[in-house]
Amino acid sequence: MQHTIGILGGMGPAATADMLSKFVHFRHVGQDQQHIPIIACSIPDIPDRSACLLSGGPSPYDYLERYLHMLESAGAECIVIPCNTAHYWFDRLQHSAHVEMINILDATLAELPHHSQTIGLLATDATLATGLYQRRLVQQGKTLYVPEESHQREVMQAIYAYKAGDLLLSQTLLFPQIEALIERGVDTLIMGCTEIPLIINTEVARFNCAFIDSTAALVRAAIRWYEEKNGETASVERPELLGVE
Repeated sequence: MQHTIGILGGMGPAATADMLSKFVHFRHVGQDQQHIPIIACSIPDIPDRSACLLSGGPSPYDYLERYLHMLESAGAECIVIPCNTAHYWFDRLQHSAHVEMINILDATLAELPHHSQTIGLLATDATLATGLYQRRLVQQGKTLYVPEESHQREVMQAIYAYKAGDLLLSQTLLFPQIEALIERGVDTLIMGCTEIPLIINTEVARFNCAFIDSTAALVRAAIRWYEEKNGETASVERPELLGVE
């Protein structure tokens, strides 16, 4: 298995499955053997990241580090994590790792078009509280809007509803919060939680706003890593923004 990518997932399992699917769909090849070697770790016992960061719950770090090294031992040469909030521990994990890692925040913001000035962010409470995206966006001179406090509660309820298997409830909770951000002038919305693209799903076109899918951005960055390592001509370009005709 040459130049194998490891997925440190399970946060949640649906987001991990979504990443695997995107690796297949974004890789334009003619046969099974030309797809990228991937080892996926989707062990869902990792403690809740938001509960740890916001209310003193158990830390997920030891689990993340253990599964990172498990992927390394299995042959992964590059690690990706389909969970935005878990990137609070990214630098510490990278220091512990013996292989390359790709940061979902860097991959996502690399797809932000220069003409987008008013950015909305849908993410977990912990991702917002730790400023993972905010610091980078301020450095780029962008205007950032996040949901108002009462609206953010609905965003979190939507994320947990999806994790519990209730897509309809999650959409009912989330869609008004998207509209509220658009009404505040947002022209591009970052889906900064890997469940958010799964909730919005095929309903992107109903909103007058462009979307950036953090999972998709990370997959594209990982495919480019693989193609460079394999000496292939790059086949994955930065996409047209979702929701833009």
